[in-house]
Amino acid sequence: MRYREFVERVKASVLDASAHTPAAVRRAVAFGPGTQVPEALRAYADKVALHAYRVTDADVEQLARAGYSEDQIFEVTAAAALGAAVRRLERGLDVLEDARKARRVSR
Repeated sequence: MRYREFVERVKASVLDASAHTPAAVRRAVAFGPGTQVPEALRAYADKVALHAYRVTDADVEQLARAGYSEDQIFEVTAAAALGAAVRRLERGLDVLEDARKARRVSR
C-alpha cells in the first residue's frame, strides 16, 4: 500500500534517529511494551496518545521537575503521538481492506 513506505520512514525518523531519549524508550512509548517506559513518563505518554487535547503546561512542567529536558519531553510526545496515529491509520486501512473484500465477494 502506498502509505506503508511513508509510515516506515516517519517511524524511523521519530523512533530510530539520534536523539536525547533512548530509542528503546521512544519505541516503547509508541508501541510498547509499556514496562520499558520510565514510570515518570507513562501517564504522560498515555495522555498524549489517548487524550492529547488534555495535555497541559502542568504536565510538561511535572516532567521537567522530574529531570526531563525539553528535548526529551518533545521526543516522548512525538513518539506517543506517532504510536497513536499509526494504530489509528492501520485500523482505518484494515477497515477499508475489509470493505473491499466484502464488495468483491458480494459481486
